[in-house]
Amino acid sequence: MSLELKGAPVAEKIRAGITEKMTMCRMKGVEPMMAIVRVGDRSDDVAYEIQVRRSCEKVGLSYKVFDFPEDITQARFEVEFSIINADPNIHGILLFRPLPASLDEGFISSLVDPGKDIDCMNPENLSRLFLGREDAFPPCTSEAVVEMLKYYEIPLEGANVVIVNRSMVLGKPLAMLLLQENATVTVCHSRTKDLPSIMKRADIVVSGIGKARFFDKTCFSKKNTVIDVGINFIDGRMTGDTDPNTAEVAAAVSPVPGGVGSVTTMILLRHAVDSAWRKANG
Repeated sequence: MSLELKGAPVAEKIRAGITEKMTMCRMKGVEPMMAIVRVGDRSDDVAYEIQVRRSCEKVGLSYKVFDFPEDITQARFEVEFSIINADPNIHGILLFRPLPASLDEGFISSLVDPGKDIDCMNPENLSRLFLGREDAFPPCTSEAVVEMLKYYEIPLEGANVVIVNRSMVLGKPLAMLLLQENATVTVCHSRTKDLPSIMKRADIVVSGIGKARFFDKTCFSKKNTVIDVGINFIDGRMTGDTDPNTAEVAAAVSPVPGGVGSVTTMILLRHAVDSAWRKANG
């Protein structure tokens, strides 16, 4: 059986760092604060909001919830959001996506202050990431994957990594983060030919296709470390992109649930505290 790469110890290590940095912020007179902005009442947004709030409460991070009706107009939302954006006491902004079709998500994303953009909505933050700047806030899931690999001491330098996702939320920014670690990265997608053979040759495989148990053990080899980022449901139960039988073949596998998810949430909180720390230090 493979090594199980659980997220809980990784998240706990990040939590300890958050707590320490919040103490340092307070010593400089800055109280870290996150804004949680939700438009409408989509069930998955509400569920994630509850998770984020609980995580904030666990580490002692202050937060404010801004809940707007689904039928809010573009003009009104821009006014309300500008107030949140300009509030000097708010250091990180989490805006749930997708926004209702009546709102221009692309334009609104560009309004988020890059310094408060803790989940990488503003193209400015993506630009910083691709330029390798240290002040970038990468998408939280992408950063969580790297944190998982480092925690479990999976070698990245010189490693062949296959990412099965080409989105701007996961695949492309993750490729940039891994390149910074001197890995060799192949980004695959739904039209990649002979995908299983490409995956088998990799040292590390990151799956984020969003199809429940799409990859089984025939897609992997004993050299693979598999990070499953997929969130899918079968009969109301969460599952990843990889079938549980993957553990019979691969060297290491992250479970779903219990893997990357908890790390992603802690990365979000860390970004908010890092933003507050930057303010505390001018």
